[in-house]
Amino acid sequence: MSNGPASPLAEAIARGQVTDVEVAWPDHSGHVLGKRIPADRFAGRAAGAGFSFCGAALAWNTAGDVEPGVGSYGADAGFPDLFAIPDPATARPLPWRPGAWQVLADVADQHRHRAAASPRAVLRGVIGRLDDLGYTARVGVELECFVLRPDGSFIQDGVHAYSLEKSNELDPLLSAIAQLEAYVPVEGILTEYGPGQVEVNLAHADALAAADDAFRLRYAIKELARRHGLLATFMAKPFTGLSGSSSHVHVSLWQQDKPLFAPAGGSESPLARQAVGGLLSHLPAVTLFGSPTVNSYKRLVPDAFAPITATWGGDNRTAAIRSLVKTPESSRIELRTGSADANPYWLVAAILAAIVSGLESGAEPAGRGDGDLSGRAEPLPATLADALAAARQDKVLADILGPDAVHDFALLAESEWREYNRQVTSWETERYLRRA
Repeated sequence: MSNGPASPLAEAIARGQVTDVEVAWPDHSGHVLGKRIPADRFAGRAAGAGFSFCGAALAWNTAGDVEPGVGSYGADAGFPDLFAIPDPATARPLPWRPGAWQVLADVADQHRHRAAASPRAVLRGVIGRLDDLGYTARVGVELECFVLRPDGSFIQDGVHAYSLEKSNELDPLLSAIAQLEAYVPVEGILTEYGPGQVEVNLAHADALAAADDAFRLRYAIKELARRHGLLATFMAKPFTGLSGSSSHVHVSLWQQDKPLFAPAGGSESPLARQAVGGLLSHLPAVTLFGSPTVNSYKRLVPDAFAPITATWGGDNRTAAIRSLVKTPESSRIELRTGSADANPYWLVAAILAAIVSGLESGAEPAGRGDGDLSGRAEPLPATLADALAAARQDKVLADILGPDAVHDFALLAESEWREYNRQVTSWETERYLRRA
């Protein structure tokens, strides 16, 4: 892939306005990997083989430990080179480093074939499956995080959701986030249900662009916080007894400019019902991709604005799937189970894969739930081990996502569970040391 003459990045390089280019891609945990390339060396390599890196990057877990048995790029294959191939449409100037740009990349093998198990490729594959059915998805992501002192202690006290006074206390950081439009389309910022907890809403976009935006937003918030002497964490449940941080995903389907979730008789369209039916039937397996760490499941507890059962309803935040029947263009469904620590490419891909299954099977959900739905219906996986089992049993979802990719993701998640079970925690010693 090359930058054509009209590429803003190519033009900026030609004018001598670029010092270096960050070529970035995600690992399975959603970390922002990449290289800084001097501007005068970028164009030739971007148009040629791309930028090589060790295949171990797709075989390590969240701590960077390489897991045996992962894919075609691990130890069994000798950790071969993979290549980051820039996607020119994603080139953006970095707001916090004047002269620097960033471009997101697809991961390819030595033959320039897309590495099917890489997160961006997984999402591209599901988008292609949806396109084969004649539909495109519009997606909007809401992300929550805690802003803390560098030592992890609170910078605020009390719970003041939607408080502009508490927002002001987090300046100049929140103002810097609000000014990211040239890098990522921030639609709104608010304080959430924990001290120093913030939610950022992104504008709706096509599915791949929406995942790119969520990926970039986490990077931007963490870096801006660091530059303001603070720590931003997307850990799902950093504090016992306080609110966890989520990743809510809004989805609607379209044919060109026609909104296919437009209300029918004041209720969901038939296509929207099929999407809900598919998502409900695969929700236990989808949970793994939206809650990929041991800590994710500490967030999924009763009475915490985090759904724990497979339910759907209207404008009802106790449901796992919230169906918003509004104007034709704004009608959509929202999955509320995802945690802030999810890789956005995997989460969006899993949601769309479940929807594809619903469209292909003509799935019909039971009637909408009303009232408090938190204790109704089948419970969702309560631990990472439960979610792993559900994902491995769901062959339909794996077929749409790609069996090899799901195998890799599950193996890496399993390594997290195994390592967690080896640890003796302070809670255990305080509870059992003198009682046992």
